[in-house]
This record gives sequence, C-alpha cells and structure tokens, in this order.
Amino acid sequence: MTTTKDPQQTESVRILVPAGMLGAGFAESTVERGIALGADVISIDGGSTDSGPAYLGASKPKTTAAAVARDLRIMLTAAAGAGIPVIVGSCGTSGTDAGVDWVAGIAAQVMREEGLDLTVARIYSEQSAADLKEHLDAGRTHPLPPMGELSVEVLQSCTHIVGMMGHEPIVAALEAGAQVVLAGRATDTAVAAAFPLMKGMPAGPTWHVSKIVECGGQCTTNPRSGGVIATIDADGFTIEPLDLDAACTPTSVSAHMLYETVNPFQMREPDGTIDVSEATYEALDERRVRVEGSQFHVADQHTIKLEGARLTGYETLSFAAIRDPLVLADIDGWADLLRTILEQRVSQTLGLGPDDYEFDIRLYGHNAVLDNLEPATGPPREVGVMLLVSAADQATATAVAKVANPLMLHLPTPDMDYLPSFAFATSPAEIERGAAYEFVLNHVVDSTTPTSMFRIETKEVLA
Repeated sequence: MTTTKDPQQTESVRILVPAGMLGAGFAESTVERGIALGADVISIDGGSTDSGPAYLGASKPKTTAAAVARDLRIMLTAAAGAGIPVIVGSCGTSGTDAGVDWVAGIAAQVMREEGLDLTVARIYSEQSAADLKEHLDAGRTHPLPPMGELSVEVLQSCTHIVGMMGHEPIVAALEAGAQVVLAGRATDTAVAAAFPLMKGMPAGPTWHVSKIVECGGQCTTNPRSGGVIATIDADGFTIEPLDLDAACTPTSVSAHMLYETVNPFQMREPDGTIDVSEATYEALDERRVRVEGSQFHVADQHTIKLEGARLTGYETLSFAAIRDPLVLADIDGWADLLRTILEQRVSQTLGLGPDDYEFDIRLYGHNAVLDNLEPATGPPREVGVMLLVSAADQATATAVAKVANPLMLHLPTPDMDYLPSFAFATSPAEIERGAAYEFVLNHVVDSTTPTSMFRIETKEVLA
C-alpha cells in the first residue's frame, strides 16, 4: 500500500500543476521535474464552463477518454512513487455525477494496468431540483448579476444542476485517507488550495497562488510550455515553470489575476474573498517570482454557486463560402436579403411562423465575432456564411435549413444580372447538431455547512 506524506503541518507546501486541464496533454518530463523539486501534491482542473452549456446539459465530457487516460497514467504513477496525493476537480468537464464516474472508471483501469493500489474518493456535486427548492423556500438562494430571482420552474427545467464546491469537501476526502480525489464541480482555485490549506498554510498566499496556477503554464512566458510548481510558506509563495525554456515574470504572474475576473484585485470563493491589492511581485531570478502580501477575507456566510443548463431545442447548421466580389461589396445587404427571403419561403413551404423556429446568420471573415462592434475594414476578400437553425424538434430545424439551401448556394443581389455560385463546406450541406442547451442558473445558496451539499464516496482500488 502506498502511503501519503505525513499529514502534520509543515513549513511549506509545493503544488504541482502539470496543465490547465486534464486531458489537455503535457510532457511526462513536466511531472518528473516537479516530483524532483519536491512536489507535495499534484492538482489539476478537469473541466470548465468555457465551452458552453452543452457539456453540462448533456452531461458529456469535452475531452476524449484516451487523452484523460494518458494524463492520469503519468500523474498517478508519479504520485504513487512519491507518496503524494492527486486531486482532480470538475471531472468530466462539467462536474456532473456521471462525469466523476467517467473519470473514476478511467483512473481505475489505469491503476489496474500499472499495478497501483490507491484509495480513491469520489466527490459528487450534482444537485436535485427538489433539494434546491427547499433552499429556495427557506430564502437561502440569491441571484448573481445579471440574473433575477430564482423560480421552481427554472430549477425543474434543468437537465443537470451542479454546485461549485470550495476546498472543504476535498480536504474532508484527504483527511479520510484518500490518495486520489476525483471531485465534481469545483472552483478552479479550490482544487489547488485544498491540500496546502489542510497542511496549515496561510489562506492569503494559498488562495492567490491557486488562482495563478489554475491554468498551468498560462502564467509563464510560454503558455504552451506545460505546468508550474509553486511553493507556499508562512509569508507568501514562489512560483516557477517546469519547462526550463519558460519563465515566470512579475508581469506574467500578476497578469493572471486579469483572467476570468471582474476585479483584478479581488475574487470571491465559497469561503470568502481573495484580496491581492497589497501583493508585491519580485523576480528572484530569470525564471522564478516571489509574491507576498496576499490576503483572504473570510465571508460572514459560506455560499455555493449553482450552475444549471436546460434544453432549448434542436439545431441544424449549414456553412457556405462566398468569394464573389459583387456580393462581398455589400455582404451585410446580402445577409439581410437572405433573412427576408428565407422567412418568406419557410412560411410559404412549411407554414411556419416566427414563433416556430429561430435562425442566426453569422458572417465569418466579416463580423461573426464582434458583430456591430467590428471596425469597418472595407469589403472582405472572402466570407464564410454560417446558418444556425433552432427549433423544438430536429426535423423542423433541418427542414428550415433545407429551405435555405438554394439561397446559400445561389442567392444574387438585386443588381446582379447573373446567378452567383457559392461553396458549401460539406455534403450534405445540412449538419444536424442535435440537442442544444442554455445556462439558466447564476445563483448562490447559503450553505448550512461547507460540505452539506456534496457526497463523498471512498474506496480502495486494488491492482
């Protein structure tokens, strides 16, 4: 049986973060060097909401099993040899119960193949609408901007709801003897903060560095270089990249507080607020940065943020490319014409009105990303036209897209005396995307205890 290091408090703790996300891939040498530098724990995030609501709504992972298995194999074998724990947060991309079980199944297979006997804890974060209704009725739920008050109907419309845990459930699993912690939805920072907080490291530096290392090498001069290792002590933390060709600088480290935050000096966690307004950043050498002065203000009320997604309908997509200079000279006018004629023909041929379907036309190479905020740059050389149709059922969405097919292939402008030809990207042109989802929860629950909304299951995986 492999055992972890002495759980008593120490003077410093070293966190190894090999990459920004499990399954993203990293060099095996990254972990080897981190272990050689004395890593006390390997922590990595397993998910995010960055890629939209579909992964939560459908409870499906963004990453492929083979990539997750490769990363786990490197981390688990290295951690077992060093006698240190591995912590993965937001398993399966969205942190649903099925996502936790999916990663746990891959981990179990890897451990059997590598002959590793490890105690694994699964922390489930999925919430039921019935349980959340009790919190709602008791006045314990609160909206975050720009959302309004939560309703039972919204809760019941969600296909999956998760609560975003802080460090406390992870600490509970470690204290119960887990050597591998596979957590459901968790804050990115909690995944890295749990072990050093358990070991008695100060909250200010611990939470600050956990924010900095959440994306692995993104806080270095070469974001593609791989992971980082950070050492926390009583006065602050020191951080360095694991790739010898990369560097941490005061700018690269401090800049990460600008990433995914409303306020670059403060960020809320379930237990309180990270405050880096008094933090100082000093280059120790060409590769390492020392940070001191970070603070953490414990909140009067511990809260758990909810994330929920619901089905909005079914989508069909078409994509065509235009290179005709006359069309491109007024591509906005052409797109408006396409919208008008498509609505007319859908009404004529399918008998559908505006409430029966929706469609969006995005002009890639022109303004598809910024829309009306795109600066005027003159006529583009070529434009990709993406038509995205949404309806209550797949057949209707596809039917509308098929009505649009000849328009996206040959629609001339009113002043053209010939029929232009555009290029579809695929054959058939209509791609059925299936179910589509939207986020509908951006609310918090006042926790009765930091662990009460989560379930921990621990068992030994024998080789």
